Amino acid sequence: MYRQGLESLPTYDVSEKDWKIKLNANESNLNLPPLVEERVIARLGRVAFNRYPDTEMDDLKDLIARNFRLNEENVLVANGSSEILEKLFFAFGGPKRSIVFPMPSFSMYNIYAKLSESEAKVVPLEADYTLDVKKFIQAVQECDAKLAVVCTPNNPTGTIIPLADIEYIAKNIDCPLAVDEAYVEFYGISAASLIEKYPNLIVARTFSKAYGMAAARVGYMLAGKDIIHMIGKACMPYHVNVLSLAAAAIVYQMRDEFVPRIQMYVAERKRMFEALEKIKGITVYPSETNFILIRYENAVALNEYLESLKIGVRSFGNAPGLENCLRITIGTREENDQWLSAVKAFVERS
Repeated sequence: MYRQGLESLPTYDVSEKDWKIKLNANESNLNLPPLVEERVIARLGRVAFNRYPDTEMDDLKDLIARNFRLNEENVLVANGSSEILEKLFFAFGGPKRSIVFPMPSFSMYNIYAKLSESEAKVVPLEADYTLDVKKFIQAVQECDAKLAVVCTPNNPTGTIIPLADIEYIAKNIDCPLAVDEAYVEFYGISAASLIEKYPNLIVARTFSKAYGMAAARVGYMLAGKDIIHMIGKACMPYHVNVLSLAAAAIVYQMRDEFVPRIQMYVAERKRMFEALEKIKGITVYPSETNFILIRYENAVALNEYLESLKIGVRSFGNAPGLENCLRITIGTREENDQWLSAVKAFVERS
């Protein structure tokens, strides 16, 4: 009855529990800044609900293009960077067409590859979760890949690919290179500066993380006009709703309001990194995101203990390359103190 392969397709788990502290989805634990929220609500009050989105999309594209000193034809707005990535896999992939990406990385890459009937070619990260760019380039060349994808800062490891390495990859492969920058605001160095130099470079970004708009589902892609045009063909007409577009435009105009809280998350991440390093038996990996990845030999039991306290973190179980790992989103200072105390208590009594 159903399309072949659908039954075996892995499911991205979005089920939730009644968490006291929710740290499992890399969301912002703070809603919009009050002044931003006030203006978003005022803007939504002027929405013409009877009209399809039009000027709202143009307004947001114009804001983004001017910020990056690009043209509107270099910008595609979509339902989160997830839709952008899915459309990239669809447009460049297909039967007998290879797409290369590192692992461990964003788990949806494998799902997008299966949905687009593409051949996924995975390049394992090194033991410290860095990417060997020469191995990556070799993999792209050997399989005659039609698309290469990297995530930096990487989810779920928090590690980065230096900008010089991104440029080296773009320079040495013949297919498009998509750079997933969902967490770039916490790092501060973007590959967007290379777009005009490398016509095969694509940058995907989102409003869900640093700008706290996960509920609205808004993202955007920066690329050459030809790529934007072709990927746009894979999108449905009016595929982003007017409420999300109008809200995102206000948020983007007022993005300076988010700088203090981004700085807070970075400071808290550094504080938690230093505290976790002092706990015997825990390996904590460097991060440039709003989360931290730790490895602990009894991670499954630790996760169960945290769940009993209604603290939700992301457990990877025995996932390849992530055995005994937990990913913990950085919350508010009070939330961080609570989960850190719980981790310490569990380890000390184990």
